[in-house]
Amino acid sequence: MSRQNVILQIARRGGSLFSLGKKLWQHPKGRVGLILVGLLVLVAVLAPVLAPYDPYDVTQRAEKGLRPSLQHPLGTSITTGQDILSMLIYGSRVSLMIGVSTGIAIAFLGALMGVMAGYVGGVVDNLIMRVVDVLLVIPTLPLIIVLTNLLGRSYFVIVLVFVAFGWTGLARVIRSLVLVLKNSNYVKAAELAGASRWYIMTKHILPGTSHLIIMNTTLTCAGIMVAEAGLSFLGLGDPTAISWGKMLAEAQGGGALLFGAWWWILAPGVGIFLAVFSFMRIGIVMEEVFNPRMKASSSIYKLFKHLNNDYLDEVFQSMEDEANAEPAEQPNGSNPPMAEGAHD
Repeated sequence: MSRQNVILQIARRGGSLFSLGKKLWQHPKGRVGLILVGLLVLVAVLAPVLAPYDPYDVTQRAEKGLRPSLQHPLGTSITTGQDILSMLIYGSRVSLMIGVSTGIAIAFLGALMGVMAGYVGGVVDNLIMRVVDVLLVIPTLPLIIVLTNLLGRSYFVIVLVFVAFGWTGLARVIRSLVLVLKNSNYVKAAELAGASRWYIMTKHILPGTSHLIIMNTTLTCAGIMVAEAGLSFLGLGDPTAISWGKMLAEAQGGGALLFGAWWWILAPGVGIFLAVFSFMRIGIVMEEVFNPRMKASSSIYKLFKHLNNDYLDEVFQSMEDEANAEPAEQPNGSNPPMAEGAHD
């Protein structure tokens, strides 16, 4: 492939990403998600500049259990005297790093396995799908606890475990789409032209599944952030790093609820909510962008669209009209039938 063709392909892909970003920005929900994700990334990158103290430096710790003030806007922890705001800022690095890296790795592995299973078929398809079936029935949490105790509690091990069990759902979805795409005319034309299987999978079939991969990546990032916070809360995270889940675990262990240190619990909880909410917004908007019929066909969307005051007024008005129309349906001059024994 010549250098000019490579430049043209890069420019074409860059234009596609710019068009997708423009559509997300034009959508109200997508704009909110992009703004929040941008702020989180900015906070994580500029953590040493934005944090008033270094939470890893023991010499910068203050009095334990201080309430929010100008010097410590979110107070300090009860057990160590660390500044909560600084811990919150540095904790965003861990959550974003694990969420984004795991989401990208799951998307890569799931797409690769799904395309191979759907296009190659035969023994490869049976082998991959049987592995998927086995992984789907394995209880994930107990196995993660065992693996982290055996392999260590570093975040590399946690990401590796998440990827090992998280690619199965995407692989099944991609395989179903590939079974349709491989019968397309352009794929048949490439096969007749003598293109190799790898070339067809990477150049013709994989781009046709890109919308599912991108959408799944954003939603997976949100789910992994919650899972990492849960593992850290259970004490299975990296003990040398500060994360939002570890902050919640330390707050529980230090008796934050007992001593009324609400700021110690509220700060990481809000951080987890905003991170998950922002990625979920982007994922939902991507579903609407890639599949415009999804919004119109959604039963939940129809319910909230029609369930308003005007709709309820119309329902009650139609009930009153039916009640008033019942006497008018009887013939003029006719008396309603009398019950038996009325003359007696």
